[in-house]
Amino acid sequence: MKGDIGVIGLAVMGQNLILNMNDHGFKVVAYNRTVAKVEEFLEGPAKGTNIIGATSLEDLVAKLEAPRKVMLMVRAGDVVDAFIDQLVPLLDKGDIIIDGGNSNYPDTNRRVAELEKKGILYVGSGVSGGEEGARFGPSIMPGGSEAAWPAIKPIFQAISAKTDAGEACCDWVGKDGAGHFVKMVHNGIEYGDMQLISEAYHFMKSGLGLSHDEMQSIFQEWNKTELDSYLVEITSEILGYKDEDGQPLVEKILDTAGQKGTGKWTGINALDLGIPLTLITESVFARCVSSMKDQRVEAQELFGKTITPVEGDKKEWVDALRQALLASKIISYAQGFMLIREASEEFNWDLNYGNVALMWRGGCIIRSAFLGNIRDAYEANPEIKFLGSDPYFKDILQSSMAAWRKVAAKSLEIGLPMPTMTSGLTFLDSYTTAQLPANMIQAQRDYFGAHTYERIDQPRGQFFHTNWTGTGGNTASTTYDV
Repeated sequence: MKGDIGVIGLAVMGQNLILNMNDHGFKVVAYNRTVAKVEEFLEGPAKGTNIIGATSLEDLVAKLEAPRKVMLMVRAGDVVDAFIDQLVPLLDKGDIIIDGGNSNYPDTNRRVAELEKKGILYVGSGVSGGEEGARFGPSIMPGGSEAAWPAIKPIFQAISAKTDAGEACCDWVGKDGAGHFVKMVHNGIEYGDMQLISEAYHFMKSGLGLSHDEMQSIFQEWNKTELDSYLVEITSEILGYKDEDGQPLVEKILDTAGQKGTGKWTGINALDLGIPLTLITESVFARCVSSMKDQRVEAQELFGKTITPVEGDKKEWVDALRQALLASKIISYAQGFMLIREASEEFNWDLNYGNVALMWRGGCIIRSAFLGNIRDAYEANPEIKFLGSDPYFKDILQSSMAAWRKVAAKSLEIGLPMPTMTSGLTFLDSYTTAQLPANMIQAQRDYFGAHTYERIDQPRGQFFHTNWTGTGGNTASTTYDV
């Protein structure tokens, strides 16, 4: 009996996905470039299973049922292209290659187009949930050649996480690189969530002077509210974890955050598409600042920087912080969905935003209770442009506003950096302000560069230029090339 699917790449994610597929009755053929790893896997975690090993790519392909389905769980970039080049001569028309790594979506766009010309179906699929998710149920976001979906759907939906209602956290996203784009935005939101939580922890520790046991308890309680989420849950567990000497381990970890690029890609794409992804982009910059450890140590000494303790009732401050975190988190997701909507319209992907929220409902790193409310919002109004306009989220944002402003203002007053929490508030203030000072910017642009402007007393689409000094010309920059 031949295999249902082949998986290339036996790092932790690859191994756990294979074991997950085996648990659900699928026959998997496993291959790794270092063939010794295949034997180690078969004699170790895969011992006693129906998993088959392959000694070469030719052997892998020969052991697969048609149409052959080969999933790459390898490092994004040139490695993916190298495996594709080796696989294509071995495959027949209608066979399927799946990239389950964190590839940049333009690469997936290119690969889909190139392989479809050769009759090979290509799927770029985001997989989220880390090692545990891969083993017991990840969130899976496939896109690319839609003709491949019927063949891979039974496998992907079987191994994916499930909602409480039993819905699979996996559905077809869209054509080309849509799956990897949605996974990229997922990771951007993950960056935002992690930074927001770290800012709340910083406010509790350095502003309110709370102990780690107190903070652990607070995050545990928060996880029983609308903040119920995987990241809030693990933050509580981290705060409670003690090193061998009985001290909190988290305080012994160097405060320099790493990154692998997906958050940066999200910010770059937001700039390219003109979407104000302020909170997520600030979270990327926050990691950049954190990496300047030596410079920060010197600068603190140079400026004599201290954080002033917060005065007042600590319980009141903790509740205000909870509301500020919740409101900021809503803005992070709202901006992420604004970016997804813009990409869908720009690239004609016709994405289902409610389905995206459903796919993130379980298995993935940003899984949280209110993703169900996001899905409800899009089911009620598929055309909603800003999630904060939905009645459920609007009520939370408005009721949290006073607490959010209180925390943001206090952080500025005491010198405690909260870049994402304050930028989320600033975005909402901008988005809900009908008259912004951009008229001054347009006047400046016209003054020094003859870039023209529109007038409020004339129809949109008519452009005007003023000779502001009496010594300039009357030619607008839109009428000539320089």
